[in-house]
Amino acid sequence: MRTLFFFPFLVLMGLTTLAQNGGYNIKGTIKGLRPEPFTLAHYFGFSQYVVKDTAVADANGHLTFTGDKPLPGGVYMLLSPTKRRVAEFIIGNEQHFSFSSDTLNVVGNMKIENSPDNELYYKYQQQIAGYNTEINVLAAQMKMRQDVLTQTKINNLRRQIFDYYRSFAQENATTLTGKIMKANAEVDLPPAPKRPDGRVDSVWLFQYYKAHFWDNFDFSEERLVRTPTLQRKLDRYMGELTFQHPDSLIQASDVVIEKALKGGSKEMQAYCIWYLTNKAENPSVMGIEQVFVHLAEKYYLGGIMPMTDSSTVQNIRQKINVMKPLLVGKTMPALSLTDTTGQLRSVADVKAKYTVVVFYDPDCSHCRQSTPALKAFYEKNKKTLDVQIFAASVARAPDQWKKYIREFGVQEWIHGYDYSFRIDFRKDFDVVNTPMIYVLDQDKKIIARRLPAEELDGFMDFYEQRLAREKSMKVK
Repeated sequence: MRTLFFFPFLVLMGLTTLAQNGGYNIKGTIKGLRPEPFTLAHYFGFSQYVVKDTAVADANGHLTFTGDKPLPGGVYMLLSPTKRRVAEFIIGNEQHFSFSSDTLNVVGNMKIENSPDNELYYKYQQQIAGYNTEINVLAAQMKMRQDVLTQTKINNLRRQIFDYYRSFAQENATTLTGKIMKANAEVDLPPAPKRPDGRVDSVWLFQYYKAHFWDNFDFSEERLVRTPTLQRKLDRYMGELTFQHPDSLIQASDVVIEKALKGGSKEMQAYCIWYLTNKAENPSVMGIEQVFVHLAEKYYLGGIMPMTDSSTVQNIRQKINVMKPLLVGKTMPALSLTDTTGQLRSVADVKAKYTVVVFYDPDCSHCRQSTPALKAFYEKNKKTLDVQIFAASVARAPDQWKKYIREFGVQEWIHGYDYSFRIDFRKDFDVVNTPMIYVLDQDKKIIARRLPAEELDGFMDFYEQRLAREKSMKVK
Protein backbone atom coordinates (compact mmCIF):
# COMPACT_ATOMS: atom_id res chain seq x y z
CA MET A 1 0.00 0.00 0.00
CA ARG A 2 1.35 3.41 -0.95
CA THR A 3 1.56 5.68 2.08
CA LEU A 4 1.92 9.44 2.03
CA PHE A 5 2.83 9.82 5.68
CA PHE A 6 5.96 8.44 7.30
CA PHE A 7 5.64 9.93 10.78
CA PRO A 8 3.60 7.37 12.82
CA PHE A 9 6.49 5.55 14.46
CA LEU A 10 8.68 8.63 14.68
CA VAL A 11 6.25 11.32 15.78
CA LEU A 12 3.44 9.44 17.51
CA MET A 13 5.88 7.50 19.64
CA GLY A 14 7.42 10.78 20.67
CA LEU A 15 4.09 11.98 22.05
CA THR A 16 3.93 9.23 24.66
CA THR A 17 3.89 10.39 28.25
CA LEU A 18 5.67 8.01 30.60
CA ALA A 19 4.45 8.34 34.16
CA GLN A 20 6.52 5.61 35.75
CA ASN A 21 10.18 5.90 36.69
CA GLY A 22 12.67 3.09 37.17
CA GLY A 23 12.65 1.59 33.70
CA TYR A 24 11.54 -2.00 33.09
CA ASN A 25 12.80 -5.47 33.94
CA ILE A 26 10.87 -8.39 32.52
CA LYS A 27 12.25 -11.86 33.08
CA GLY A 28 10.74 -15.08 31.92
CA THR A 29 11.14 -18.70 30.97
CA ILE A 30 9.24 -20.52 28.27
CA LYS A 31 10.47 -24.10 28.14
CA GLY A 32 10.93 -25.34 24.62
CA LEU A 33 12.10 -22.07 23.09
CA ARG A 34 15.10 -22.37 20.83
CA PRO A 35 18.24 -20.40 21.78
CA GLU A 36 17.72 -17.51 19.38
CA PRO A 37 16.79 -13.81 19.55
CA PHE A 38 13.22 -12.86 20.49
CA THR A 39 11.60 -9.46 20.13
CA LEU A 40 9.41 -7.52 22.55
CA ALA A 41 7.09 -5.28 20.53
CA HIS A 42 3.84 -3.44 21.16
CA TYR A 43 0.87 -3.23 18.85
CA PHE A 44 0.40 -0.04 16.88
CA GLY A 45 -3.16 -0.54 15.82
CA PHE A 46 -3.80 -4.12 14.74
CA SER A 47 -1.74 -4.46 11.58
CA GLN A 48 1.52 -2.85 12.72
CA TYR A 49 3.84 -3.16 15.69
CA VAL A 50 6.80 -1.28 17.13
CA VAL A 51 9.85 -3.17 18.38
CA LYS A 52 11.04 -1.99 21.80
CA ASP A 53 13.63 -4.58 22.84
CA THR A 54 15.36 -7.83 21.84
CA ALA A 55 16.75 -10.65 23.97
CA VAL A 56 18.36 -13.99 23.20
CA ALA A 57 16.84 -17.06 24.85
CA ASP A 58 19.29 -19.43 26.48
CA ALA A 59 19.17 -23.22 26.23
CA ASN A 60 16.51 -23.35 28.97
CA GLY A 61 14.21 -20.81 27.31
CA HIS A 62 15.11 -18.00 29.68
CA LEU A 63 14.75 -14.39 28.51
CA THR A 64 15.39 -10.99 30.11
CA PHE A 65 14.22 -7.64 28.78
CA THR A 66 15.53 -4.63 30.65
CA GLY A 67 15.87 -0.90 30.09
CA ASP A 68 16.44 2.37 31.93
CA LYS A 69 13.25 4.04 30.68
CA PRO A 70 9.71 2.72 31.22
CA LEU A 71 7.94 1.16 28.27
CA PRO A 72 4.84 2.91 26.90
CA GLY A 73 1.76 1.07 28.12
CA GLY A 74 -0.21 -1.28 25.91
CA VAL A 75 -0.40 -4.87 24.72
CA TYR A 76 3.00 -6.35 23.90
CA MET A 77 3.96 -9.39 21.86
CA LEU A 78 6.86 -11.76 22.30
CA LEU A 79 7.90 -12.52 18.70
CA SER A 80 10.15 -15.27 17.38
CA PRO A 81 12.79 -14.54 14.70
CA THR A 82 10.18 -15.56 12.09
CA LYS A 83 7.74 -12.99 13.60
CA ARG A 84 5.55 -15.73 15.08
CA ARG A 85 3.67 -14.51 18.13
CA VAL A 86 4.76 -16.61 21.11
CA ALA A 87 2.96 -14.76 23.92
CA GLU A 88 1.30 -11.48 24.83
CA PHE A 89 1.70 -9.28 27.89
CA ILE A 90 0.00 -6.24 29.34
CA ILE A 91 2.50 -3.48 30.03
CA GLY A 92 0.98 -0.91 32.33
CA ASN A 93 2.17 0.40 35.67
CA GLU A 94 3.91 -2.86 36.61
CA GLN A 95 7.06 -3.14 34.53
CA HIS A 96 9.16 -5.31 36.84
CA PHE A 97 7.68 -8.80 36.67
CA SER A 98 8.42 -12.38 35.69
CA PHE A 99 6.63 -15.11 33.80
CA SER A 100 6.99 -18.83 33.14
CA SER A 101 5.33 -21.26 30.74
CA ASP A 102 6.17 -23.81 28.06
CA THR A 103 5.67 -24.15 24.32
CA LEU A 104 3.20 -27.04 24.73
CA ASN A 105 0.53 -24.63 25.98
CA VAL A 106 1.82 -21.10 26.45
CA VAL A 107 -1.49 -19.60 27.60
CA GLY A 108 -2.72 -22.54 29.66
CA ASN A 109 0.54 -22.99 31.57
CA MET A 110 1.44 -19.31 31.96
CA LYS A 111 2.28 -18.14 35.49
CA ILE A 112 2.91 -14.47 36.33
CA GLU A 113 4.61 -12.88 39.34
CA ASN A 114 4.49 -9.22 40.40
CA SER A 115 2.09 -8.06 37.69
CA PRO A 116 -1.58 -8.07 38.72
CA ASP A 117 -2.56 -6.87 35.23
CA ASN A 118 -0.93 -9.85 33.55
CA GLU A 119 -2.31 -12.22 36.17
CA LEU A 120 -5.79 -10.96 35.25
CA TYR A 121 -5.01 -11.13 31.54
CA TYR A 122 -4.03 -14.78 31.70
CA LYS A 123 -6.67 -15.74 34.25
CA TYR A 124 -9.29 -14.59 31.80
CA GLN A 125 -7.71 -16.36 28.83
CA GLN A 126 -7.33 -19.61 30.75
CA GLN A 127 -10.97 -19.52 31.87
CA ILE A 128 -12.15 -18.89 28.30
CA ALA A 129 -9.92 -21.70 27.05
CA GLY A 130 -11.70 -24.04 29.46
CA TYR A 131 -15.10 -23.02 28.13
CA ASN A 132 -13.93 -23.43 24.54
CA THR A 133 -12.59 -26.91 25.24
CA GLU A 134 -16.03 -27.96 26.50
CA ILE A 135 -17.71 -26.40 23.46
CA ASN A 136 -15.35 -28.20 21.08
CA VAL A 137 -16.07 -31.55 22.71
CA LEU A 138 -19.82 -30.98 22.43
CA ALA A 139 -19.46 -29.74 18.85
CA ALA A 140 -17.65 -32.97 17.96
CA GLN A 141 -20.53 -34.93 19.46
CA MET A 142 -22.98 -32.90 17.39
CA LYS A 143 -21.21 -34.05 14.22
CA MET A 144 -21.89 -37.63 15.18
CA ARG A 145 -25.40 -37.15 16.50
CA GLN A 146 -27.66 -34.10 16.35
CA ASP A 147 -29.71 -33.59 19.50
CA VAL A 148 -31.37 -30.68 21.23
CA LEU A 149 -29.74 -31.32 24.62
CA THR A 150 -26.18 -31.02 23.28
CA GLN A 151 -27.01 -27.85 21.36
CA THR A 152 -28.59 -26.41 24.50
CA LYS A 153 -25.38 -27.14 26.45
CA ILE A 154 -23.33 -25.37 23.79
CA ASN A 155 -25.65 -22.36 23.88
CA ASN A 156 -25.44 -22.26 27.68
CA LEU A 157 -21.63 -22.31 27.56
CA ARG A 158 -21.60 -19.47 25.06
CA ARG A 159 -23.89 -17.50 27.37
CA GLN A 160 -21.53 -18.22 30.26
CA ILE A 161 -18.60 -16.89 28.20
CA PHE A 162 -20.56 -13.71 27.47
CA ASP A 163 -21.55 -13.24 31.12
CA TYR A 164 -18.03 -13.99 32.34
CA TYR A 165 -16.55 -11.45 29.92
CA ARG A 166 -18.87 -8.69 31.07
CA SER A 167 -18.52 -9.37 34.77
CA PHE A 168 -14.73 -9.71 34.50
CA ALA A 169 -14.44 -6.39 32.68
CA GLN A 170 -16.68 -4.63 35.22
CA GLU A 171 -14.88 -6.07 38.26
CA ASN A 172 -11.48 -5.03 36.90
CA ALA A 173 -12.53 -1.75 35.27
CA THR A 174 -9.65 0.28 36.77
CA THR A 175 -6.95 -1.99 35.36
CA LEU A 176 -5.55 -1.75 31.84
CA THR A 177 -6.79 -5.29 31.20
CA GLY A 178 -10.29 -4.23 32.22
CA LYS A 179 -10.17 -1.11 30.05
CA ILE A 180 -9.13 -3.16 27.02
CA MET A 181 -11.92 -5.64 27.64
CA LYS A 182 -14.48 -2.88 28.08
CA ALA A 183 -13.31 -1.22 24.86
CA ASN A 184 -13.95 -4.50 23.04
CA ALA A 185 -17.36 -5.05 24.61
CA GLU A 186 -20.49 -4.79 22.48
CA VAL A 187 -23.09 -2.14 23.16
CA ASP A 188 -26.21 -3.11 25.12
CA LEU A 189 -29.19 -2.84 22.79
CA PRO A 190 -32.58 -1.80 24.17
CA PRO A 191 -35.80 -3.40 22.92
CA ALA A 192 -36.43 -2.07 19.43
CA PRO A 193 -39.74 -0.44 18.54
CA LYS A 194 -42.14 -2.25 16.23
CA ARG A 195 -42.98 -1.21 12.70
CA PRO A 196 -46.64 -0.80 11.64
CA ASP A 197 -46.59 -4.39 10.34
CA GLY A 198 -45.58 -5.67 13.78
CA ARG A 199 -42.01 -6.55 12.88
CA VAL A 200 -38.95 -5.29 14.76
CA ASP A 201 -37.67 -2.00 13.34
CA SER A 202 -34.21 -3.19 12.26
CA VAL A 203 -33.32 0.23 10.84
CA TRP A 204 -33.87 1.85 14.23
CA LEU A 205 -31.78 -0.89 15.84
CA PHE A 206 -28.92 -0.34 13.40
CA GLN A 207 -28.98 3.42 13.87
CA TYR A 208 -28.96 3.01 17.66
CA TYR A 209 -26.05 0.58 17.47
CA LYS A 210 -23.99 2.90 15.28
CA ALA A 211 -24.78 5.95 17.43
CA HIS A 212 -23.60 4.10 20.57
CA PHE A 213 -20.79 2.09 18.97
CA TRP A 214 -18.08 4.02 20.85
CA ASP A 215 -19.82 4.12 24.25
CA ASN A 216 -17.43 1.58 25.82
CA PHE A 217 -14.27 3.05 24.33
CA ASP A 218 -12.25 5.49 26.44
CA PHE A 219 -10.67 7.98 24.02
CA SER A 220 -8.72 9.55 26.90
CA GLU A 221 -6.78 6.31 27.45
CA GLU A 222 -3.75 6.64 25.17
CA ARG A 223 -2.57 3.09 25.90
CA LEU A 224 -5.46 1.75 23.82
CA VAL A 225 -3.57 3.01 20.75
CA ARG A 226 -1.01 0.30 21.45
CA THR A 227 -3.56 -2.50 21.36
CA PRO A 228 -5.36 -4.22 18.46
CA THR A 229 -8.67 -2.78 19.64
CA LEU A 230 -8.68 0.75 18.19
CA GLN A 231 -7.87 -0.16 14.58
CA ARG A 232 -10.36 -3.04 14.60
CA LYS A 233 -13.12 -0.76 15.83
CA LEU A 234 -12.21 1.96 13.32
CA ASP A 235 -12.29 -0.56 10.48
CA ARG A 236 -15.67 -1.87 11.56
CA TYR A 237 -17.20 1.55 12.13
CA MET A 238 -15.97 2.97 8.83
CA GLY A 239 -16.23 -0.19 6.72
CA GLU A 240 -19.33 -2.00 8.01
CA LEU A 241 -21.46 0.62 9.75
CA THR A 242 -20.90 3.55 7.39
CA PHE A 243 -22.33 3.84 3.88
CA GLN A 244 -19.43 3.96 1.43
CA HIS A 245 -20.17 7.40 0.06
CA PRO A 246 -17.92 10.45 0.54
CA ASP A 247 -20.47 12.46 2.57
CA SER A 248 -21.15 9.54 4.94
CA LEU A 249 -17.47 8.69 5.35
CA ILE A 250 -16.55 12.31 6.02
CA GLN A 251 -19.25 12.62 8.67
CA ALA A 252 -18.22 9.35 10.36
CA SER A 253 -14.54 10.33 10.33
CA ASP A 254 -15.33 13.68 11.92
CA VAL A 255 -17.40 11.95 14.62
CA VAL A 256 -14.47 9.72 15.61
CA ILE A 257 -11.88 12.49 15.53
CA GLU A 258 -14.12 14.78 17.58
CA LYS A 259 -14.36 12.08 20.25
CA ALA A 260 -10.57 11.76 20.25
CA LEU A 261 -10.13 15.52 20.53
CA LYS A 262 -12.52 15.65 23.49
CA GLY A 263 -10.64 12.76 25.11
CA GLY A 264 -7.54 14.93 25.40
CA SER A 265 -4.93 12.28 24.56
CA LYS A 266 -2.55 13.68 21.94
CA GLU A 267 -1.46 10.22 20.87
CA MET A 268 -5.06 9.04 20.49
CA GLN A 269 -5.84 12.13 18.44
CA ALA A 270 -2.78 11.67 16.26
CA TYR A 271 -3.52 8.00 15.60
CA CYS A 272 -7.18 8.54 14.69
CA ILE A 273 -6.39 11.44 12.36
CA TRP A 274 -3.46 9.63 10.74
CA TYR A 275 -5.22 6.29 10.31
CA LEU A 276 -8.45 7.69 8.87
CA THR A 277 -6.61 10.05 6.53
CA ASN A 278 -4.22 7.35 5.38
CA LYS A 279 -7.11 4.96 4.67
CA ALA A 280 -8.87 7.67 2.69
CA GLU A 281 -5.74 8.35 0.65
CA ASN A 282 -5.59 4.67 -0.33
CA PRO A 283 -9.30 3.79 -0.61
CA SER A 284 -10.64 0.32 -1.32
CA VAL A 285 -13.79 1.95 -2.76
CA MET A 286 -13.47 3.99 -5.93
CA GLY A 287 -14.39 7.66 -6.02
CA ILE A 288 -13.99 8.63 -2.38
CA GLU A 289 -10.70 10.53 -2.59
CA GLN A 290 -12.53 13.65 -1.47
CA VAL A 291 -12.61 12.10 2.01
CA PHE A 292 -8.83 12.35 2.03
CA VAL A 293 -8.96 15.94 0.82
CA HIS A 294 -11.44 16.88 3.57
CA LEU A 295 -9.47 15.22 6.37
CA ALA A 296 -6.11 16.49 5.17
CA GLU A 297 -7.34 20.06 4.81
CA LYS A 298 -9.26 20.15 8.08
CA TYR A 299 -6.84 18.38 10.40
CA TYR A 300 -3.39 18.74 8.84
CA LEU A 301 -3.52 22.06 7.07
CA GLY A 302 -5.88 23.31 9.79
CA GLY A 303 -3.19 22.69 12.43
CA ILE A 304 -5.28 20.26 14.50
CA MET A 305 -3.06 17.24 13.96
CA PRO A 306 -0.64 17.07 16.92
CA MET A 307 2.57 17.04 14.91
CA THR A 308 5.40 19.42 14.05
CA ASP A 309 6.69 17.92 10.80
CA SER A 310 6.48 20.86 8.40
CA SER A 311 7.72 18.80 5.45
CA THR A 312 4.80 16.38 5.86
CA VAL A 313 2.35 19.28 5.91
CA GLN A 314 3.94 20.67 2.76
CA ASN A 315 3.69 17.26 1.03
CA ILE A 316 0.03 17.06 1.96
CA ARG A 317 -0.64 20.58 0.69
CA GLN A 318 0.96 19.69 -2.65
CA LYS A 319 -1.01 16.46 -2.83
CA ILE A 320 -4.29 18.27 -2.20
CA ASN A 321 -3.51 20.89 -4.83
CA VAL A 322 -3.05 18.09 -7.37
CA MET A 323 -6.09 16.06 -6.35
CA LYS A 324 -8.81 18.69 -5.87
CA PRO A 325 -9.32 19.50 -9.58
CA LEU A 326 -9.36 15.77 -10.39
CA LEU A 327 -11.98 14.45 -7.99
CA VAL A 328 -15.04 12.58 -9.19
CA GLY A 329 -17.67 15.12 -10.23
CA LYS A 330 -15.13 17.72 -11.40
CA THR A 331 -14.70 18.66 -15.06
CA MET A 332 -11.51 17.17 -16.48
CA PRO A 333 -8.79 19.86 -16.74
CA ALA A 334 -7.82 20.86 -20.25
CA LEU A 335 -5.59 18.35 -22.03
CA SER A 336 -4.36 18.87 -25.60
CA LEU A 337 -1.71 16.66 -27.25
CA THR A 338 -0.35 16.07 -30.74
CA ASP A 339 -1.47 12.93 -32.60
CA THR A 340 0.60 10.80 -35.01
CA THR A 341 -0.35 13.03 -37.97
CA GLY A 342 0.84 16.18 -36.24
CA GLN A 343 -2.64 17.49 -35.42
CA LEU A 344 -3.51 18.89 -32.00
CA ARG A 345 -6.17 16.77 -30.27
CA SER A 346 -8.07 17.90 -27.19
CA VAL A 347 -10.07 15.86 -24.68
CA ALA A 348 -12.69 18.61 -24.65
CA ASP A 349 -13.31 18.10 -28.38
CA VAL A 350 -13.99 14.36 -28.20
CA LYS A 351 -17.53 13.66 -29.40
CA ALA A 352 -18.65 10.66 -27.37
CA LYS A 353 -21.02 9.81 -24.54
CA TYR A 354 -18.07 8.44 -22.58
CA THR A 355 -14.37 9.24 -22.91
CA VAL A 356 -11.78 6.99 -21.31
CA VAL A 357 -8.55 8.93 -20.78
CA VAL A 358 -5.60 6.63 -20.20
CA PHE A 359 -2.14 7.92 -19.26
CA TYR A 360 0.46 5.27 -20.04
CA ASP A 361 4.11 4.56 -20.77
CA PRO A 362 4.71 2.37 -23.84
CA ASP A 363 7.51 0.54 -22.00
CA CYS A 364 5.56 0.08 -18.74
CA SER A 365 4.96 -3.66 -18.20
CA HIS A 366 1.67 -3.07 -16.40
CA CYS A 367 0.50 -0.79 -19.21
CA ARG A 368 1.29 -3.46 -21.77
CA GLN A 369 -0.50 -6.13 -19.73
CA SER A 370 -3.57 -3.90 -19.42
CA THR A 371 -3.76 -2.85 -23.08
CA PRO A 372 -5.52 -6.04 -24.34
CA ALA A 373 -8.25 -5.57 -21.71
CA LEU A 374 -8.59 -1.90 -22.65
CA LYS A 375 -8.76 -2.79 -26.33
CA ALA A 376 -11.41 -5.48 -25.70
CA PHE A 377 -13.47 -2.99 -23.68
CA TYR A 378 -13.29 -0.47 -26.51
CA GLU A 379 -14.25 -2.97 -29.22
CA LYS A 380 -17.22 -4.14 -27.16
CA ASN A 381 -18.55 -0.69 -26.21
CA LYS A 382 -17.45 1.79 -28.87
CA LYS A 383 -20.84 1.65 -30.58
CA THR A 384 -23.23 0.30 -27.93
CA LEU A 385 -22.17 2.84 -25.30
CA ASP A 386 -20.55 5.38 -27.62
CA VAL A 387 -17.12 5.14 -26.01
CA GLN A 388 -13.89 6.74 -27.21
CA ILE A 389 -10.41 6.30 -25.77
CA PHE A 390 -7.98 9.19 -25.48
CA ALA A 391 -4.54 7.64 -24.91
CA ALA A 392 -1.86 10.00 -23.60
CA SER A 393 1.74 8.79 -23.62
CA VAL A 394 3.72 10.14 -20.66
CA ALA A 395 7.05 8.86 -21.99
CA ARG A 396 9.60 11.08 -23.72
CA ALA A 397 10.18 8.65 -26.61
CA PRO A 398 8.03 9.28 -29.72
CA ASP A 399 9.38 6.23 -31.61
CA GLN A 400 8.34 3.88 -28.79
CA TRP A 401 4.94 5.62 -28.66
CA LYS A 402 4.25 4.98 -32.37
CA LYS A 403 5.60 1.42 -32.15
CA TYR A 404 3.20 0.71 -29.26
CA ILE A 405 0.20 1.87 -31.32
CA ARG A 406 1.14 -0.39 -34.24
CA GLU A 407 2.06 -3.35 -32.02
CA PHE A 408 -1.30 -3.46 -30.24
CA GLY A 409 -3.38 -2.41 -33.23
CA VAL A 410 -5.13 0.47 -31.45
CA GLN A 411 -5.07 3.01 -34.28
CA GLU A 412 -8.80 3.75 -33.73
CA TRP A 413 -8.07 5.38 -30.39
CA ILE A 414 -7.22 9.05 -30.18
CA HIS A 415 -3.50 9.18 -29.40
CA GLY A 416 -1.56 12.11 -28.03
CA TYR A 417 2.07 12.99 -27.36
CA ASP A 418 3.53 16.04 -25.64
CA TYR A 419 6.22 17.11 -28.11
CA SER A 420 6.71 20.39 -26.28
CA PHE A 421 7.37 18.66 -22.91
CA ARG A 422 5.23 21.34 -21.28
CA ILE A 423 2.94 19.02 -19.31
CA ASP A 424 3.86 17.72 -15.85
CA PHE A 425 1.63 14.64 -15.89
CA ARG A 426 2.24 13.87 -12.21
CA LYS A 427 1.41 17.37 -11.04
CA ASP A 428 -1.34 18.19 -13.53
CA PHE A 429 -3.15 14.83 -13.68
CA ASP A 430 -1.98 12.90 -10.58
CA VAL A 431 -0.21 10.31 -12.71
CA VAL A 432 1.83 8.66 -9.96
CA ASN A 433 1.64 5.19 -11.51
CA THR A 434 0.78 4.03 -15.01
CA PRO A 435 -1.63 3.21 -16.46
CA MET A 436 -3.78 5.93 -14.92
CA ILE A 437 -7.37 5.80 -16.19
CA TYR A 438 -10.12 8.41 -15.97
CA VAL A 439 -13.68 7.89 -17.22
CA LEU A 440 -15.55 11.03 -18.35
CA ASP A 441 -19.19 11.57 -19.25
CA GLN A 442 -20.32 13.51 -22.32
CA ASP A 443 -19.81 16.81 -20.48
CA LYS A 444 -16.25 15.72 -19.66
CA LYS A 445 -17.01 15.41 -15.96
CA ILE A 446 -15.00 12.76 -14.15
CA ILE A 447 -17.17 9.79 -13.18
CA ALA A 448 -14.32 7.45 -12.24
CA ARG A 449 -10.55 7.64 -11.68
CA ARG A 450 -7.77 5.20 -10.88
CA LEU A 451 -9.86 2.45 -12.45
CA PRO A 452 -8.04 -0.73 -13.60
CA ALA A 453 -8.65 -1.53 -17.28
CA GLU A 454 -9.97 -4.94 -16.29
CA GLU A 455 -12.77 -3.30 -14.26
CA LEU A 456 -14.02 -0.87 -16.92
CA ASP A 457 -16.74 -3.23 -18.16
CA GLY A 458 -18.15 -3.82 -14.69
CA PHE A 459 -18.04 -0.13 -13.82
CA MET A 460 -19.84 0.93 -16.98
CA ASP A 461 -22.59 -1.68 -16.40
CA PHE A 462 -23.03 -0.37 -12.86
CA TYR A 463 -23.00 3.28 -13.97
CA GLU A 464 -25.51 2.72 -16.76
CA GLN A 465 -27.84 0.87 -14.37
CA ARG A 466 -27.58 3.72 -11.88
CA LEU A 467 -28.47 6.25 -14.56
CA ALA A 468 -31.48 4.13 -15.55
CA ARG A 469 -32.68 3.95 -11.91
CA GLU A 470 -32.30 7.69 -11.46
CA LYS A 471 -34.22 8.32 -14.66
CA SER A 472 -37.07 6.02 -13.64
CA MET A 473 -37.29 7.71 -10.23
CA LYS A 474 -37.60 11.12 -11.88
CA VAL A 475 -40.40 9.83 -14.11
CA LYS A 476 -42.32 8.57 -11.08
